[in-house]
Formats: sequence, C-alpha cells, structure tokens
Amino acid sequence: MKAVVLALVLALGLVSGTGGGVALQPAATAVVIPFELAVRHVIVKVTINGSRPLSFVLDTGANVAIVRMPVAKELGLQFEGSVSTGGAGEGRQAGQRVKNARWSLVGLEGFSQPVSLALPFPALPSGLGQDVDGIIGGEFIKEFVIELDYQARRLTLYNRKTFAYTGTGHPLPIELNSNNHPVLKAKVTPAGGKPTEDQFVLDIGSGGGLILHSPFVAMHKLPGAEVKTVRAIGMVGAGGRSVGRVGRVDSLQIGPYTIKEVPTTFSEDEGGAFADRTLGGNIGARVADRFKMFIDYSRKRIILEPSSKFAEAFDGLATGLAVRAFGADYRTFRVVEVLEDSPASDAGLLEGDVITDVNGAPAEKFTLTLLLEALVKPGSHRLTIQRGDTTVAVTLTPRRLV
Repeated sequence: MKAVVLALVLALGLVSGTGGGVALQPAATAVVIPFELAVRHVIVKVTINGSRPLSFVLDTGANVAIVRMPVAKELGLQFEGSVSTGGAGEGRQAGQRVKNARWSLVGLEGFSQPVSLALPFPALPSGLGQDVDGIIGGEFIKEFVIELDYQARRLTLYNRKTFAYTGTGHPLPIELNSNNHPVLKAKVTPAGGKPTEDQFVLDIGSGGGLILHSPFVAMHKLPGAEVKTVRAIGMVGAGGRSVGRVGRVDSLQIGPYTIKEVPTTFSEDEGGAFADRTLGGNIGARVADRFKMFIDYSRKRIILEPSSKFAEAFDGLATGLAVRAFGADYRTFRVVEVLEDSPASDAGLLEGDVITDVNGAPAEKFTLTLLLEALVKPGSHRLTIQRGDTTVAVTLTPRRLV
C-alpha cells in the first residue's frame, strides 16, 4: 500500500447547521469545474465575500462550509459564538460560528452559500502539501447533481431538477444522515471469512481505501489471526490522532461492483467518528477514484461508472514513512513518524529528518503528492537527509508490508 495511505486520513464528521440565507438557484445548463488532487483530496477554488481565490476540499464526509481559522482572521470575518466539533480521533476542536460571510465557487456564476464555521485544522495544509483554506460538503452537494471524474480531474454540476442520467453506470440507493453524509450498503469479506453487509459512509474526504470502525472490528473479530497488519501511522482527523492497524480485506462489494484486496484500516479508536456503532465504516478516495460517480442527493442515489482504473490492483509497496510538508512553499518535507520493522526503519530514517534530495533531484522540485508517489516506486531510492546540522545519505527500498 502506498505510504500516502499511512500518512493521512482526514474523515471530517462535523456538526450540521443551516448557516442562514438562501442559495441562488443552480445554473440551467451543466457547468464544468476543474479540480486538483492533493494526496487524493479534491481541491476546488472558491472566494469568500469577493476575496482572493482560496483552496477548499470537497468532502462528502462534511456538511457545512468551514473556513480555517487563520484564513478567517486574515479576511476579517465576523464571529458569533463558540462551537466544539469532532470527527476522526477522540478529541474535539474549538472554533467559532461565522456570520455575514458567503463563499462562491470560481467558475460558477450566480451561486453562493453561507460560510458557517471557522475551525483551526492545523494539520490540513501540511498533510496535503499546499494551502488548504477550508472545506465544503453536503450543503453544497445537495444543490446539484455532481459528476465527479477523478481521471479527468473535473466536476460537472447539473441542475438537480432537470438532470436525466443516460449512461451505463449502476445507481445505488443512499440515505443522508443528519449531517448530509451519504450512507450506502456494502459487503466486506475479510480474509478467510464470510461476507458481512453493513452501512458505510462514502467519504471522499478520506484519502484511504476502507476504514472499518472499531465496534465493527470488535464484533467481527477482525482482522483475524492470519491477516498480516501493521500499525497505522500518521492518521490525523478532526478530533486529533487516530489509531488502528492497516491490512487488507479480501473484497469490498458495492452494488454489483466487487473490488479485491482493498487496503483497510481496522480502527482501534475508543471515541470519535471511527468508533461510531451505527456504521460499519467509511469508504474513502482510494475506492471512489476507481469510478466516475454521479452524486444525486435529491433522488437519494449515487450512480457509479467503473473508470479505466477500476480493475487495477492496489499498489503493494510501502515505505513505513509519514511525511508532512512545511514552509511557505510546502517544500520542506519532514518525517513525522517511522513505522517499526519497515523500509524506513531499515534505512535508518528518524522522526524529524528532512528529505532534501530524492535520486539526485532536489526535493523542492516535488509536491508532497509527487514525493510520496516517487518513494513507493519499485527499486531503491537514494535520499539525502538533513538531520539537525548533519547531512545523511540513506537508501530506501519500499516493499509490501501487508
């Protein structure tokens, strides 16, 4: 499994709210919005009250529009009362309700919605390796039918009232929970076990494959004594650090589609979103990006079309590194955690090391996404490390851990 999966899980199950105000009607014709991918997260450009362009994560695992607190203060936004929110991890974040602020999507004229909350999210930019200014979720998604095409890196927004699907995909019924998160039925077959059907959140704001909640894990005695797992590293959510084991399940079946050998986190959290007893778990971007999907909340359905990536095996090589990007340009790549008995520990890498060169190329030429992808390519990689005042050369050879 790629190191990126071990490096970051953001599952943001946040408070719901109406936010006040009424959004303008969606455009009568389809509107195409390009997006970027940062560590498998969908990033779109928005403005707040006519501001400079900002980078927001589109997240089916969130609801209201949330701006990061430092950005809210930079823009001079007004607050009206404190809030406390949770998510993945057992802690909570303190924030503020925002008033008199509206966000607009760059490229979509005549549409705006309220910004509801300002929260710190201190780990979000370093975890994605770029400026990340906020999150939009269910309140936005429900106003449209949204075609999400990971391969083309394109959102197409359709008028929900007039949309008619004519493709070859398969519609799946969903229910929207109290936070406008889409919940669907899926079957998980553990290694050597029988399939179990449960309810799962489709959460494109999670960069991983499948996360099984700790009550589900305990109930079904997962992952099983014969299943190879490693400690999950670098898992950070809205509620802070999350813990668990990383392995694989034999298959995940969503409607008629069966996906084999899915990278899976078996949560050990005792509180927070991944300890939710009402759900089996979260289905994240490593599964979602195998489809082109049409998200149609008004008809309580998601339509899945397998993409050209659907039949590909999940990458098997891993480094055992959790890396974050720091600095004004996010080109300072610091090791924040090293997995024991892994390629990273074998290479002698330590927490706090800064990667300055990869196979003769200066690290500053990479983004965090590209760096993580480079480190799990087959073969040995020559790294130059800055360790305090010392420069160290190491060789990192990724291998399959699970």
